[in-house]
Amino acid sequence: MNFLKHVGKHSDRKVCVLFRQVPGDDHMCLVIYPEVLPAPWHDAIMKVLESEVGQQAEQFADALHRSLLPDGRPILETLHIERMIKKVRTADVVITPRANAKIRLDELNTMLNEMKTGEDAIKRLAENDNARGMVGPEVKRAAEAAYKKGREQAWGQTETAQAPADGALSDRALAENMLAQARKMEAEANGLIAEAARMKKEAAKMDPRVTAPAKAPKTKGAKKVAAAA
Repeated sequence: MNFLKHVGKHSDRKVCVLFRQVPGDDHMCLVIYPEVLPAPWHDAIMKVLESEVGQQAEQFADALHRSLLPDGRPILETLHIERMIKKVRTADVVITPRANAKIRLDELNTMLNEMKTGEDAIKRLAENDNARGMVGPEVKRAAEAAYKKGREQAWGQTETAQAPADGALSDRALAENMLAQARKMEAEANGLIAEAARMKKEAAKMDPRVTAPAKAPKTKGAKKVAAAA
């Protein structure tokens, strides 16, 4: 492969960069040293790295999170548990996508962040142009944010899984968060069912005819059968 993302060197040691920047600590990144890993781990990680999923991932950790070791354990979670993930300065990591190309990770991050900012600015300009004097995009975004906030409050989904300091979120944390949300949704659904039953009772009190089962009309044939019986 001529171009390979997520690879570089730290103090002349080969590294795979899991997170280019640590959230809240932008001058730091998370890496692993492939050469010190057990052979089965190394081969599994390199396979993910060279795959389309690995190369398309913005952060290599995203691809590893969905991949397994030969023994069936999640790669990213296992690396975290076994303390194989190291936090180092981005200025000390040199990205080497090709043998004859290299760039410091902090410089690469600056470039990518600026590109992202530029893309966002272009998108905002396009949104303003498409608005054509109707509801402005900023108004629409505010309404969408308010709607989303209202849904979160209605369903009780204000609590979300928080990534640990090293940025790696375990499958267990994700599962616990999903289960908590499912229970809240289930409680809300039960509340809706109870409310529906109450409304049915109130409707029956107001006019029993609206809830009484409709009687099927008898046909002439049915009357003859009844008379013969």
